[in-house]
Amino acid sequence: MEPVSVGLVGCGNISAIYFRNGALFNSFNIVACADIVPERAAASAAQYSIPRACPVEDVLADPGIELVLNLTIPKAHAPVGIAALGAGKSVYTEKPLAVTRDEGRRMVALAREKGVLLGAAPDTFLGAGLQTCRKLIDDGWIGEPVSATAFMQCHGHEHWHPDPDFYYQPGGGPMFDMGPYYLTALISLMGPITRVAGLTRAAFPERLITSEARFGEFIQVNTATHIAGVLEFSGGAIATMVMSFDVWGHHMPCIEIHGTEGSLSVPDPNGFGGVVQVCRPRTREWEPVPLTHPYAENARGLGAADMACALRTERRHRANDALAYHVLDVMHAFADSNNSGASVRIESTCERPVPLPMNLRPGDIDA
Repeated sequence: MEPVSVGLVGCGNISAIYFRNGALFNSFNIVACADIVPERAAASAAQYSIPRACPVEDVLADPGIELVLNLTIPKAHAPVGIAALGAGKSVYTEKPLAVTRDEGRRMVALAREKGVLLGAAPDTFLGAGLQTCRKLIDDGWIGEPVSATAFMQCHGHEHWHPDPDFYYQPGGGPMFDMGPYYLTALISLMGPITRVAGLTRAAFPERLITSEARFGEFIQVNTATHIAGVLEFSGGAIATMVMSFDVWGHHMPCIEIHGTEGSLSVPDPNGFGGVVQVCRPRTREWEPVPLTHPYAENARGLGAADMACALRTERRHRANDALAYHVLDVMHAFADSNNSGASVRIESTCERPVPLPMNLRPGDIDA
């Protein structure tokens, strides 16, 4: 299969792992990179042996580039994505798909109008840890899922990120930053979400940057930083979810799923591997389960590699537009519920992505 030629837009903090993993996957090659700061694109091209650094306009105008990897900050996901889709390119974007539902719907409609593919991170649900959990659920190890819990709690990113401002603006916060990992994991394991009830708040009106480059600066907080709620799934399961940048420390698990025949401890959905455990009625003890699938290390770019395979084989890609928009829709529902004082019915839906094959060779997506 001929690799898909990729243009990467946005050479910021997250781009390093995508550049490194560009050499890992067989289905695509990064042939150009661009950034709003030209020097940053040039430095990335030199460091990772990318053939050329160029303006975004050149990436979009290049007929040889089939797929745009959009790694810009959240508020730029839709503008850059819409421009790339309008130019006839398939687009794989960092999470979230967009900041607003309107932007997300416009991107989905434009991709279908142009006959190109659209998808979004996270792709961690394709890693060894969550794919093992998917197999356990599909094989009936815990019976029918009844309930779940999902917790991501920390005290924000201003202590380590060089430019943390966007985490505290619309499109940021713990829900839009980390929520996609948790929601995508839950949806891939238990199916789409039908209803949300939520409460939100921002405990601190401003944040003090303590990372080295901008130590001592303050950020004004313009988005919720603590979100708690309840999710109803199409199969009837109910999940409790907390996403917070207002917590100094905790002992809560990342994700647990409890079924009619047992319980499943799901590893951190922000990673690809991790420890999978089950607790069944016979022993009433947590027991580790060996990972059944490949890609246990940091394999960011796996979703783009899967999309590249889909471009060549005309199958449905896994980190697809329906899944990404459904996650965006659900994230907004927490604030909608908080503002209305009532639970919110989710209008969008999606299918559970097809599991990865178990017997993949390194760098491959299709067996």
